[in-house]
Amino acid sequence: MKDIRKLLAVAAGVAMVAAACSSKSHSGSSPSGGSGGGSHTINIGLLTDFTGLAASAAKTSVQGVEAGAIMAKRDGYTIHYTLADTQTSPASALSAAQKLVQQNHVSAVVAVSAIAFAAAPYLTAHDEPVVGVAEDGPEWIKAKNMFSTFGFLDTTKVSTLDGKLFKMLGATNIGTLGYSISPTSAEAAKSAAVSAQAAGLKVGYLNANFPFGSTNVQPVAIKMKAAGVDGLTASVDPNTGLALLTALRQSGDNPKVALFPTGYGADLSQGGPGAVQAAQGAYFTLEFEPVEMNTPATRQFAADLKAVGVKGDPTYGEYAGYTSVALLLQALKKTGPNPSHSTLIKALSSITNFDASGLLGNYPLSMANRNASGATGCTFITRLVGNSFHTVPNADPICGVQIPGKSVSGSS
Repeated sequence: MKDIRKLLAVAAGVAMVAAACSSKSHSGSSPSGGSGGGSHTINIGLLTDFTGLAASAAKTSVQGVEAGAIMAKRDGYTIHYTLADTQTSPASALSAAQKLVQQNHVSAVVAVSAIAFAAAPYLTAHDEPVVGVAEDGPEWIKAKNMFSTFGFLDTTKVSTLDGKLFKMLGATNIGTLGYSISPTSAEAAKSAAVSAQAAGLKVGYLNANFPFGSTNVQPVAIKMKAAGVDGLTASVDPNTGLALLTALRQSGDNPKVALFPTGYGADLSQGGPGAVQAAQGAYFTLEFEPVEMNTPATRQFAADLKAVGVKGDPTYGEYAGYTSVALLLQALKKTGPNPSHSTLIKALSSITNFDASGLLGNYPLSMANRNASGATGCTFITRLVGNSFHTVPNADPICGVQIPGKSVSGSS
């Protein structure tokens, strides 16, 4: 089957760039604090890329879960978690998941990992409830025990969103870049190109086969400049994306629009020492309300992060961990104390109004709908100016709809 081939391809690719050694798990518990009585206790596992190539994006999910535990405490729940490090290795991801189930006997797993797919079949076979972020592959759509806090993202479907955004910001000729070993990254690059074309824009360059984590972007920059690209989107890590933007500017081609799905907030540091300068004027997408919106939800999120020692802007991992706990908490309120795996999965499946503790704004999700074209079809946009991120008018959030008859494939 196509999806099996894609997963095997990703597993093989990641295995080539990460050591497939045995997993290490570290135990932890929710910090004390909050106003709740802590009358109910639940043990969960956090499956994340705490070390390895993907750690830069995922390791702060620990602080997100700890901040989520502060939130849960206010509602009378005490959360204890066991950290299960995938080491950015498929073999380690699987063994870490096995330990969570067989030895730690967790009630649920929070998955914030670029290679969660490696553990997904095992967790599904054991009916383990999984909440987290659908960043790695299509298993989140098909596995009935897995629930993503930004929806059941199907990157093979094409939304009007990318084309609408580029058109609004004034780009006319689009270049896209994605990693070859990640179905989500490759498909997002292709989908952005199709969306741009559907909006009447030109696609001067498309590359969905770029090496994972590479910063050898000069050949790409040369081809984008030759194609006259004035709008750039790269579904890659900040180090790759910002290196490309820098190379384009150094070549004399300064794109009118540079749009990145990673790098918002404290994650910008992943781009290296010169990241702030390199990212000037760039746009960043975010699934949840950015703290710059200063809503009640973002203020509470920031306060809970501060309570566990986080200073400065939040990260993707912190958003992911925090909203995962919010989703789990909403299900626990339906089940009562000591739910079985099947009861918890049933409760998660019945949620039709998940708003991520307010961080999804007025665009709540239904966990019962696995046929969505990609979350709510909405995303929040910020732009870096100086040392600060700023919201973008008409893009807090900006939404799209699925384009009938348009799809992409993850195959090369």
